[in-house]
Amino acid sequence: MSIKYVTISREYGSGGREVGKKLADKLGIPLYDREIIEQTAFKTGFAEEYVKKQGEYANAKNWIEYSFSARNSYGMSPEDYLWAKQREVILELVEKGPCVIVGRCADFILGDRNDVLNVFIHANLEYRKNRITEIYKDPEHTDKMLKDMDKKRKFNYRYYTEQEWGKCQNYDITLDTGTLGVDNCVDIIYDICKTKDVDKQSK
Repeated sequence: MSIKYVTISREYGSGGREVGKKLADKLGIPLYDREIIEQTAFKTGFAEEYVKKQGEYANAKNWIEYSFSARNSYGMSPEDYLWAKQREVILELVEKGPCVIVGRCADFILGDRNDVLNVFIHANLEYRKNRITEIYKDPEHTDKMLKDMDKKRKFNYRYYTEQEWGKCQNYDITLDTGTLGVDNCVDIIYDICKTKDVDKQSK
């Protein structure tokens, strides 16, 4: 079966969203990132800024603390409700046809499909810090901040998927933008999508 969907998971500052955008343009299919935030906000009534942060980043210092966040009488926290609606949005968007999805545990959510290519984008700390500083013109993006952002993504991913974020075995391919460059990463993924038939077991 040919690849119809690509999920892009990424370290903070590695350029994963840029890879996803350029890949989607090259494939001629939609990129879903901002749309997920907007539609999830509409479904939940939460502010878009809340969805943007809480939909991908844990609001706790460690996984155990995250597990015990406030819950209602049904055992559901606001984050749990957000996760459920975000998952619903992603599945609805996929039904519209081939696409590229950035982040938000999409690799796990689409884990029962065998027409998905799951990609993890990473780079060394210095490359990511320099890239973020260039984009935001903010020297306050320190090593600690970058590590904290990744840690929050890791907690969130582990809590809702019971899998390890960034572990190479959980993805079909991992690419280093610091070594390869964004455009080369796009070309590699594009070639796989265009030439590779997938034959993998559902998770």
